[in-house]
This record gives sequence, C-alpha cells and structure tokens, in this order.
Amino acid sequence: MTFTGVDCMGLDRVLRRGTGDILVQRADALLVRDRVSGAYLLACEDETLGLSLLDAYADQPLDLLMVTDVNVGRAAFMRYGFSDMFECYQVAYFGAPPPLDERVTVREAQASDLPALLQHYSLISPAELAHIVARGRLLLGYAQGAWVGFIGEHLEGSMGLLYVFPEYRRQGFAAALEKAFIARKMAEGFTPFGQVEKSNVASLRLQEKIGMTRSEELILWMWKAEPETVTHSL
Repeated sequence: MTFTGVDCMGLDRVLRRGTGDILVQRADALLVRDRVSGAYLLACEDETLGLSLLDAYADQPLDLLMVTDVNVGRAAFMRYGFSDMFECYQVAYFGAPPPLDERVTVREAQASDLPALLQHYSLISPAELAHIVARGRLLLGYAQGAWVGFIGEHLEGSMGLLYVFPEYRRQGFAAALEKAFIARKMAEGFTPFGQVEKSNVASLRLQEKIGMTRSEELILWMWKAEPETVTHSL
C-alpha cells in the first residue's frame, strides 16, 4: 500500500508540516495523530488490521478520526461510539499555480473579524474558528471594496470554510477564493487539498473546473460532537 495518493493527502500534510506523530507505520498501514487538531488519521485497507491498530488508542481521546478506506471507516464508526460521520471525496491540486481572478483581493482575517465571521458561519465551533484565525489560516475576499466571502484551512490542513455571501453567488467568486488559497498554499510549499461531501455535485463540479484531482474512492471523517459543529467540506 502506498501513502502518497490523493486519499492520503491529510496524512502527508500533517507529517510535512511537522505536527503529525507517527503511531504506527508498516507496509500496509499508517496511523498518525495530529497535534494541532487532535485528529487521528488512518490509512489502511484491511478492516481487521485497522481496528486492531485503533484499539490500542481506544482509551485515548479518540474524538476525531479520518480513515482512507470506506469499510474500515464504517467499522470504526460503529466500534468506537462516534456520533456522526462524513463520507467525502478528497481533492488535491497538483498543477501549476492557477491564474488568479483580478477582481478579487484577499487578506488574512484578524481577531477583530471574528464577530462578523461568526454571524455568517456556524459549521464549526467559535473556538475552532478563533483558532484558525489566530493561525492566520482564513482569508477574506474583496471585490471593488466589498466583502464577498471567505475561505480557510481546517486545523488538520485541508481547505474549507468556503463561503460566498448570497448576493455575490453565481459570479465566480467561489472559484476565485479557492484559487487564491491554492496559490498561497503552493507558495508555502504545500499541495493544496480538501474534501467534498459525496453528494455535493455543485462543489465537485467546481473542483473539476479549477483543476483539482479527485480521489477514486471515498474517505471518511467521524467525530464525537454535535453534527452541526464539525464539517470539513468545501
């Protein structure tokens, strides 16, 4: 088994940025814990093996888990008492930096922007959003001086938090924001990646238009929290 495909980009990111601790590494499995997000990330295609590796950490705060194999992930969801699961495709950008939309300028969100952000985005907790902003991982987009939306990076490194205000939708600003974020991550030396909920056809089409490569199979995220407080989807 290789750990370099699109479905393994999450493990690759936390290891490359130096926040991932390798718990298990063998030819057929890789288990990593990210110190920033607290997430466990497992690449394994064998259900029995995958569960046995996770069993060793069942007495730890196993509250957030990503699994690259659907069957292993669904079995883990049932075994460890997670409250919700998110089945998604992983997408990653491997091309040259995308051409930027000259209509849009971006800046990093500051702590002073949090009240306005919280008025419009509630898919993650206020504490997590504040942490993302403090890390400089959320960009605000402007067109002709007007705030049109924002995009950010979840704590484990995936793109997300993409939001365009209703009055600016269907004008290409979602693609513009994502391209701006892609360019910034590439300038930092990382491969941009994110997740799209499996039935979100509009977002999948957007990723294809931008030039993202989609994983052939689904990956799974699961957590022990209220469903509306956790999501990783673009």
